[in-house]
Amino acid sequence: METYRQEHPELSAELERRIAGRLPAGWQEHLPAYATDVGTSATRARSGEVINALARVIPELVGGSADLAPSTNTTIPSGGDIGAGHWHGRNFHFGVREHAMGAVLNGLAAHGGLRPFGATFLVFSDYLRPALRLSALMQLPVIYVFTHDSVGMGEDGPTHQPIEHLASLRAIPGLTVLRPADGNETAAAWRTALESDGPSALILSRQALPGLPTDQVHVGGAVIADGDQATILATGSEVHVALDARDVLAARGVGARVVSLPSLERFRARPASEHDQLVPPQRPTVSVEAGATQGWHEFADAVVGIDRFGLSAPGSEALAETGITAEDVANAVLATLDR
Repeated sequence: METYRQEHPELSAELERRIAGRLPAGWQEHLPAYATDVGTSATRARSGEVINALARVIPELVGGSADLAPSTNTTIPSGGDIGAGHWHGRNFHFGVREHAMGAVLNGLAAHGGLRPFGATFLVFSDYLRPALRLSALMQLPVIYVFTHDSVGMGEDGPTHQPIEHLASLRAIPGLTVLRPADGNETAAAWRTALESDGPSALILSRQALPGLPTDQVHVGGAVIADGDQATILATGSEVHVALDARDVLAARGVGARVVSLPSLERFRARPASEHDQLVPPQRPTVSVEAGATQGWHEFADAVVGIDRFGLSAPGSEALAETGITAEDVANAVLATLDR
């Protein structure tokens, strides 16, 4: 190794950096930043932009999907493909075998020198749960990209619409679950995942979402819009439902704060004083998320969620049918205020 260092100082330094698990200096500067008035885009699409921006400066970033790369936006176009006898690529084609994908990702992370990610639909996270559980048990820095994150995905219907999956992933010790609401939160989620010592799960939308009216991104929670009578907590696409609910409440003379909580684990880990700054304890709090309500009662006085299976319909109709609308959230807030 000493001879190699002398003969190839730059290559040896790069090899030792990767084996040590250190990311290249200044890599964060290459994360995309989006204007707050940018047009609508699915967070899965923003994630694909982040992957390719970072792939140019983090050569050890490699990954693939369980035969869903076009849908999960996880291809590195300039990366080349891994195949038998062809090991110089960066894109893995795992096939429809989520558990094997998770096992391979664990092996790559345990070996070191690479930062692996793997992707599938959120509802299929059940198929790789034993491998994901080992990622958490061994604290391996594997990044799981789960797209099509709610009934908002639409017509594929209840077999493909996740309900209980967010709650079940959050129940895994040592796993950081990240559900961003727009491009800037998606970039911040990738940064959090790459800086984490253990595994992370990025939960991304199929449907297009507008940019948030703020570029203040904190993965542990941020005030998106303020009000002084109640607080609405939300993640992912439901942050936009919460903002619409705030408008409904304003028309009825009620001021509501909207707080985005991309990661409940990160929020929970913050000091109590910061909790109180984000979510004033003297005001009633309502949460909204298009998934099982289990776990949200820790944070909210009233919970708007989905404790039933979905239905085959366009995403907006499925959300309305399952009670994830601005009116539903506004009515829950008014109920906490006895109005």
